[in-house]
Amino acid sequence: MRNIFSQKPDPASGDDGLENAPPVPSEAATPSDSAAAGDSAASQDAAFAALNSECVRLEKELAEHRDNLLRRQAEFDNFRKRTERERSEYLQYAGMEMVKELLPVLDDFERALKSDGASPEYAKGVEMIYNRMYEALKKIGLEPMDATGKLFDPHLHQAVERVETKDAPDHTVLGEFQRGYYFKGKLLRPSMVKVSVKP
Repeated sequence: MRNIFSQKPDPASGDDGLENAPPVPSEAATPSDSAAAGDSAASQDAAFAALNSECVRLEKELAEHRDNLLRRQAEFDNFRKRTERERSEYLQYAGMEMVKELLPVLDDFERALKSDGASPEYAKGVEMIYNRMYEALKKIGLEPMDATGKLFDPHLHQAVERVETKDAPDHTVLGEFQRGYYFKGKLLRPSMVKVSVKP
């Protein structure tokens, strides 16, 4: 039997001694390696699916928080506007009540100015006080109502006397017993008037 390990290569023949060497077995994939690779791929797929599911959940949660934030901002804006409107209405109502309480004083000044028994100096002093008070009330919103010559309006006028006459159209205000007023465009006090009626 030829010993391939002890035989020396013959340089003259070009034999390097490897011609008859037995083939080296190559490494082949074993079933266990294939199973491991399959398990690794399945594990990666599961991890990716879990990560994708977590992203979807976080996006949904973010959208819900965004909607809640927008809703809270809208509610706060509505609350702020409502509070400002209520505050404005309260201040306006408070001023309206204060002016209404001062109207009888204004009426007394007007009656005093129409009286003939006072001295000129006294009448002048009363007129000065009346004018200053009247102008101050006008600055905060008091507006006088001009009723004479207008058609009677039950929402604005209070008829205390009816006069039969042919000299004026029916239901025309002939004169005022007490002046009516507005406060910032709203009726503060109706006028007490004399109204014409057909004979």
